[in-house]
Amino acid sequence: MSANQPIAIIGAGSIGLAWSIVFARAKFPVQLCDPSAEQRDHAKAAINERLQRLSHYGLLDEAPDALLARVTLCDSEEKAVANARHVQENAPEDLALKKDLMARLDALADPQAAIASSTSTIPASQWAVNLPGKHRCLNVHPGNPPYLLPVVELIPAPFTEHHITDAVRDLMIAVGQKPVLVAKEVEGFVFNRLQGAVLREAYCLVRDGVATVEDIDTVMREGLGLRWSFMGPFETVDLNTNGGIERHAARLGPAYRRMGNERGQDDPWTPDLVAKVVAQRRARMPLEKWAECGLWRDEMLMKLKAMRARDSPV
Repeated sequence: MSANQPIAIIGAGSIGLAWSIVFARAKFPVQLCDPSAEQRDHAKAAINERLQRLSHYGLLDEAPDALLARVTLCDSEEKAVANARHVQENAPEDLALKKDLMARLDALADPQAAIASSTSTIPASQWAVNLPGKHRCLNVHPGNPPYLLPVVELIPAPFTEHHITDAVRDLMIAVGQKPVLVAKEVEGFVFNRLQGAVLREAYCLVRDGVATVEDIDTVMREGLGLRWSFMGPFETVDLNTNGGIERHAARLGPAYRRMGNERGQDDPWTPDLVAKVVAQRRARMPLEKWAECGLWRDEMLMKLKAMRARDSPV
């Protein structure tokens, strides 16, 4: 398919508008459609407002008008998918609605185009299972908003052809996103399962009278969140313990198991599981670089602290 073929965005809600910015920023023509005339009338002004803010913070390489000019509003799905290389659907989280919509898109879209859903709750194996073109369907779940949070989850169904997943991954990289392959269709995928784990424990701590809502937010905002803004949980604990993540698991694994047991969740870090995690971390960061990477972590935290001090209203 040609590199200058348009991207079809179906749905002009907040996610559809945000996807339009992602693709227009990467110089792709965008064909944006919504069944609501009111939503279509509002779309360009809403996109422009976001573009102006991005420009204010130096996050655009071009003037907002140049990006906005790449977005064409369409009053039908047929016009939106015409000649599109990729179709990104952003309808509400309703399975019956998605099945009907995806059946129409499958019939209308170029046979070579990938058909993707932004849904965070409905796997493609449910909405695409009866489609003639189910082989080119998958979930492409973004962080919100994707023009600021580049992580995007790619969740193929068991019937999604590998070359489709590979092509979508390449497209996401080309538009500046950070694709993550979710190898199994688990509920919540990865993003929301991690977020959900933190929220479940936060709610329990409030319920049990351990801490207030504000105190828990402070722990995240002034502690865990600072590190997690540039490191993942495995990288964080790998650098927290001299000897790396293997020693961390040996020292604290039993305590974390007891914490889980308090919540009725017994998921021990078995030797095989720890070895798998250690192998992937050591491939990413040899243990000989532990001290060097620890200094990098501290420098990143210093930069964050300095930036927050500059932006403080006090």
